[in-house]
Amino acid sequence: MADIGVLGTGSYVPERVVTNDDIAALVPDATVEWIVRRTGISTRRWAAPEQATSDLAARAAKRALASAGLGAGDVDYLIVSTSTGDHPQPPTSCLVQTLIAAPGAACFDINVVCAGFVYGVELARSLVTAHPGTRALVIGADVYSRILDFTDRRTSVLLGDGAGAVVVGEVTGSQGIVATGLSSYGDACDLIKVVAGGSRVPATARTVADGEHFFTMQGRGVRDFVMEGVPTLLQELVTGAGLTLSDVDCFVPHQANGVLLRELVTKCSLQDAHTALVVDRFGNLGSASVPVALDDAARSGRLSRDDLVLLSAFGGGMSVGNCLLRWSR
Repeated sequence: MADIGVLGTGSYVPERVVTNDDIAALVPDATVEWIVRRTGISTRRWAAPEQATSDLAARAAKRALASAGLGAGDVDYLIVSTSTGDHPQPPTSCLVQTLIAAPGAACFDINVVCAGFVYGVELARSLVTAHPGTRALVIGADVYSRILDFTDRRTSVLLGDGAGAVVVGEVTGSQGIVATGLSSYGDACDLIKVVAGGSRVPATARTVADGEHFFTMQGRGVRDFVMEGVPTLLQELVTGAGLTLSDVDCFVPHQANGVLLRELVTKCSLQDAHTALVVDRFGNLGSASVPVALDDAARSGRLSRDDLVLLSAFGGGMSVGNCLLRWSR
């Protein structure tokens, strides 16, 4: 059986740069010093008014296909991970399909919030394994700037917009995906949520007036969830693969918060690995965080063939997706 791995990577962030001075002017009680000290973020990117999630996703997709030396017609499966889709219906993946001209691809969306990209990669691996010779395009994309509550400094200073993508297919030479671990903890689902807009609380004039369509997060609870749970899950993943965390060459975590990531690297004893970071420049990109950071590491020359790469995504649900792969580019 052929190994399944990453054939190419791509990413896109919007042109508009939003500085901490810009944020401080919008958010009460948020100073530039406070933002840097609490988040490690200097700038983030926000989509233009005419841009939606599918637009960002399509640009990242085209770059990933170019990186893989493939065309849109070579895509058999198109998976979009997002919690900020263009519309409740149709799937954003079908809109991306049209934008990149991939008419033969089977398209579907998944929503595992910030953990979704790794879930998408595992779905792609399963599909390609079951159907040898096929290729899957996996995209993580979010436009969080449209659902921010600027009266809440805990969340509105963190989030940016962007998209990242990978092409998944057969690779050679004992490379590719080594192990994947997916887990969810629904009892913690209230830590991250958007209350209104679904079947439980349909959109009304009242829900809009009350701000129930905004993104909300209990920052302290999320930090405790990550620090208490993710290190153990990472340890179990690499141990199960017959490896150790000291074998990891590159760590690509969800870009949740720069301060939290420094703590996580120390807690996991990953200081000797290169940690792919873009949070200082782009902020928290939701489901796009891991693929954007992975593409940045690849294009900056931080990744070499046969490097052991550890992806770790975590977010609303609460859910965690970890993936260990031997770099095949």
